[in-house]
Amino acid sequence: MPDPDVTAALRYTGDGAPRVVAAGRGHIAASILARARDAGVPVHRDPELASALAQLALGQEVPEAMWTAVAEVLAWAYGLSGAGPTPNR
Repeated sequence: MPDPDVTAALRYTGDGAPRVVAAGRGHIAASILARARDAGVPVHRDPELASALAQLALGQEVPEAMWTAVAEVLAWAYGLSGAGPTPNR
């Protein structure tokens, strides 16, 4: 069963897969959420995905098995801003 008090943060630069840049439970999760909201980062609630991402090492790329779920969240976030990923050129 997913832990509803788990938070994971991703960073996607358009190069390779997104990477886990923060993850935590309890008060650490609350701190991650507060910092994200203060920075204007979209926050999407998905306890099952957050629990799975929190199992990865910080800096680790999201494994292929999770790409579809992560892509859906990224599409949601980009849709909020009206932007998409910027290709590295």
